[in-house]
Amino acid sequence: MKYTKLGRTGLTVSRICLGCGSYGSKAWQPWVIEEEEARGHYARAIESGINFFDTADMYSNGVSEQITGRYLKEMGRRDELVVTSKVYGLVGEGALRSGRGDGPNRSGLGRKHILEACDASLRRLGMDYIDLYQIHQWDYTTPAEEILEALDSLVRAGKVRYLGASNTKAWVFAKALFTARAHGWHQFVSMQNHYNLAYREDERELVPLCIDQGVAMIPWRPLARGFLTGNRDRSGKVLRPRAESDRFGATYRNDDYDVADAVAKVAAARGSNQAQVALAWLLQAPGVTAPIIGATRISHIDDAVKSLDVHLTPTEIEELEAPYQPHPDMTTGG
Repeated sequence: MKYTKLGRTGLTVSRICLGCGSYGSKAWQPWVIEEEEARGHYARAIESGINFFDTADMYSNGVSEQITGRYLKEMGRRDELVVTSKVYGLVGEGALRSGRGDGPNRSGLGRKHILEACDASLRRLGMDYIDLYQIHQWDYTTPAEEILEALDSLVRAGKVRYLGASNTKAWVFAKALFTARAHGWHQFVSMQNHYNLAYREDERELVPLCIDQGVAMIPWRPLARGFLTGNRDRSGKVLRPRAESDRFGATYRNDDYDVADAVAKVAAARGSNQAQVALAWLLQAPGVTAPIIGATRISHIDDAVKSLDVHLTPTEIEELEAPYQPHPDMTTGG
């Protein structure tokens, strides 16, 4: 395993982060791995040297946090692990798979919800603190000052060590960074953004902003939920179960399939596989700290770890990037 600092912080993380949204309850999504089967995934991650685990309160309606906390307590040392969670969505009775529902004050980023959601996550995780607490998306209905002050209060209370953001537009993220700085509040140190070979729109504004401000990028969907590994054919036919839940599945275009074909071509020439090549590209991308990989098989974790030793040449990188064409902005809100 290779390790690095999380942006400009003193926090050391593995260059692969295990996304724990794959573990929970099939009542939430049919492809989810339930607790007993998930044991081997956490064990393999820790054996491989992964110390970075990402979950969220809404994943499997809280069950992901419960499983993650239980297995990390059993298999790891808390002072060596970096555990993240997220706040925004509705959890509990009335919650939908999207994390939204009909509960007033039970979602969003109002102070009331942020404080209550953090306490609930700590209870489910069975932990005294969360290393990296992230907003799951921006809340345009709540003043920025209220959001940032509430998050700052969690750090000062010792419940959270660092703050992160996700799915936030560059102009909003810049405003949040500078507003927190102006008030002397703890700032966001990481950005969990949608970034992979098939979706590179953040290279226009968000990536340069994060690099300039020393913000770590920990991208989600590094394999485009398996699209870059060939989980559907050009007709759109789904070849693997998880692809059925890909909300971007209907949006893939011919040029996206050209990108996937380029990944397959480079992988074949190397005697590697598509997952390793696509992850290697992201690991070599400027500003990226650790891709967040979702695993429904133990072999997915093994491929992610092997990608650390795949060093793409400039020619290979050019071949992988060449088919890309601009996409509509898929960032939530605003």
